[in-house]
Amino acid sequence: MSLQTDTFLDYLRYERGYSEETVKSYRNDLAEFERFCMERDGSFVATATDAETVREWMVVLMEDGYASSSVNRKLSCLRSFYRFLLKRGDVQADPLRKVSGPKRKKPLPVFLKEGEMDTLLDNVPFDDGFRGCRDRLIIALFYETGMRLAELVGLNDADVDFAASQVKVTGKRNKQRLIPFGEPLAGAMKEYLDVRDRVVPGRPEAFFVRETGERVTRGIVAYAVKRNLSKVVTVKKRSPHVLRHTFATVMLNHEAELGAIKELLGHESLTTTEVYTHTTFAELKKVYNQAHPRA
Repeated sequence: MSLQTDTFLDYLRYERGYSEETVKSYRNDLAEFERFCMERDGSFVATATDAETVREWMVVLMEDGYASSSVNRKLSCLRSFYRFLLKRGDVQADPLRKVSGPKRKKPLPVFLKEGEMDTLLDNVPFDDGFRGCRDRLIIALFYETGMRLAELVGLNDADVDFAASQVKVTGKRNKQRLIPFGEPLAGAMKEYLDVRDRVVPGRPEAFFVRETGERVTRGIVAYAVKRNLSKVVTVKKRSPHVLRHTFATVMLNHEAELGAIKELLGHESLTTTEVYTHTTFAELKKVYNQAHPRA
């Protein structure tokens, strides 16, 4: 990796407050571009990169089977890198200024039906003991708050305020927001804490932990969600993000304002939240086509 790349990654980490996972993703994308330049020209010199080089890399990525979304993400990383260099005066022009990424059709978010979630949370048995209690609460918390996977994993005991019925989550770029919760979820959280504090040694800082007292990992949470959603749904995608989509769709179907949903989800722009209006219309159209005799 070049010195300029390392400086850029430090800028993302310390000045922009990006998470280590995001910084790692940027590092991998930039390393991939540098390898391409090395194979093509024998060296990588940031100031020598031009639009044609970037377009050739884009073609290679597409030929290697990368989806349009992945190519656009890598181009976005490269754009950020060269804007950083331009701002510092390390380059005189942005080679990506005239480069357009491949067009992509944005898929509608996958979400579950209310009835499916009710069946899972109210009628389907979970594992006995600590793990089953924890995994059920994980799914309930995703469904009833719409928080992200990283936000749930990073949750601490101090972030849950039972008196105010709200939970504080730390989202992207370390931005914090408050999400309210109802009495049923409060009861489930207190039940989990009672079980956890009897089973797990010590007084863990993390809210969700393993039997050893260590904080749960993203993989543990994702597996718990996938395994338990498989009990009630057949959709291919069974991830924590599907539950986040389900939360937003259910809120919209019950006439919540789009602006309120945006704040609860922690979206930067209302445009991001508006995708759920298309989702609910798609479901409405499906019901119409099935029910109307002349549809």
